[in-house]
Amino acid sequence: MIESFEGRELAAHYLGYFDCFNRQLFYEAHDVLEDLWLLDRRGPNGNFYKGLIQLAGAFVHLQKKRLRPSAALFKLASANFDKYPSPHERLNLAAVQQLIAGWLWQLEKEGFLVNPLSAVNVPQLALQP
Repeated sequence: MIESFEGRELAAHYLGYFDCFNRQLFYEAHDVLEDLWLLDRRGPNGNFYKGLIQLAGAFVHLQKKRLRPSAALFKLASANFDKYPSPHERLNLAAVQQLIAGWLWQLEKEGFLVNPLSAVNVPQLALQP
């Protein structure tokens, strides 16, 4: 799958993350980006990639109906994104922060008893041109 993104303007693993994420393949999104994060975890994008991995992980937890761990990862991702301007790497982080806030709000308003992830309520991420 990564090969289909080779030779583009952005890193293939980065583009693969968004492809997987938007198809609700959250574990795979996390896995694809981890290779890129490992190369840059102490570099300038280390926390950015870590936040994206945590974001995908939060949705893995929702898929597995682990609502409180999901909320914890949403908060960690948000804290990592706070370290970067918006947009960053062609991702509108302000919109991502709103997305995170919305999912946290849904979890918290139901006291972590109702999973907000459904076939009609799915997250999408878009890179800016």
